[in-house]
Amino acid sequence: MMKTALFRWAVFYPLVSSFLFVSCVSRTPTDVSDNSTGPKPVMVPYLSNDSWPLFRGDAQATGVAKSDLPEKLELLWRFTPPKGGFESTAVIAEGIVYVGCLDGDLYAIDLASGKQRWAFPTQSTFKASPGVYQKRVFIGDTDGRFHCVDAASGKELWNFDTDGEIDSSPNFQGNRVIFGSRDYNLYCLDIAGGKLAWKFESEYEIRCFSTALDGRCYVGGCDGKLHVLDLKTGNKLSEVEIHSPTGSAPAIFNGKIYLGDQSGDYYAIDAKLSKILWRRRAENEVAENISSAAVTADAVIIGSRDKLVRALDPKTGRPLWTFATKGRVDSSPVVVGRRVFVGSADGRLYALDIKTGRKLWDYQAGGAILASPAVAAGRLVIGTTQGDLLCFGAKQSAGQ
Repeated sequence: MMKTALFRWAVFYPLVSSFLFVSCVSRTPTDVSDNSTGPKPVMVPYLSNDSWPLFRGDAQATGVAKSDLPEKLELLWRFTPPKGGFESTAVIAEGIVYVGCLDGDLYAIDLASGKQRWAFPTQSTFKASPGVYQKRVFIGDTDGRFHCVDAASGKELWNFDTDGEIDSSPNFQGNRVIFGSRDYNLYCLDIAGGKLAWKFESEYEIRCFSTALDGRCYVGGCDGKLHVLDLKTGNKLSEVEIHSPTGSAPAIFNGKIYLGDQSGDYYAIDAKLSKILWRRRAENEVAENISSAAVTADAVIIGSRDKLVRALDPKTGRPLWTFATKGRVDSSPVVVGRRVFVGSADGRLYALDIKTGRKLWDYQAGGAILASPAVAAGRLVIGTTQGDLLCFGAKQSAGQ
């Protein structure tokens, strides 16, 4: 149910993606049955050298790859659908790249060759990223429908309708999938058939990837709060007031939540106590954080709409370095060893030294990059709004 009495503000997304808060068309969920069976916290998608199954790689949204990448990256293949671009971040599992397109198709692409395996068509578009779990692909569309598709064939197994656009990418715990919608709700569905286990209604839209750890779910909202929920029931355990709305994923590392908001502020929050440990104030009015952080023991790396990539000290929030691009940085950084990879609306993919922020490499992609990198099996995959899905790695010499 929409809260029409609330004041609606707008924050604009560059190019084809509008970050505009809009009213939603009422739709009825396919099934609202209760499911009292609790999740099994030990069962989560596994981030490995050969996989990148979720938007930020793992259930805690750390944005750190287990796979290495060659020192010299080369373009291995380019996949270009007949129409539409990519805002959706790709995921990788069992040698297949899965990615949603603005043309309304969910594509499965062979990681080795760049050849299409299958396409699942819809009448909508995809901005959210998919998730792969238990040999199924899960993704929400801009009409508010959440899809479960067989990973091998592309056949739809079930779907579930919400009342608002789905920008939120899925996460998983046990036999359940969790995602948010612009209809103000965070949904938890049974993976087998899409039955509703629980839903949590916030005070405004939910756009971010929710994270999970130790039986708790952490979700940022456009209501300017970080909500902490019980994963089994969806009941609220606590909440943290932040300065403004957020669509960034709350990254979890060493018992702390790292989260940015649209005012440009950045926070470290104690995950158990729901207490703000530090807050870094924005330096200027355009430093909006749409990008989600990559977090290591030494640095929190974030992109911003003031065209900068920043590194902060995880313990204090003290600035470590900045790197200037020529466009907004809505792409979320990914750490690979001692390098940080991130795209920009200036059309370039950058590799930066994680310690100093010095540029090590860049590639002109030919279109704005709003999606984030996916890294697995020695390859990096990323899409552009122009309509190209690009794969980088090391070219094999003849005879190999």
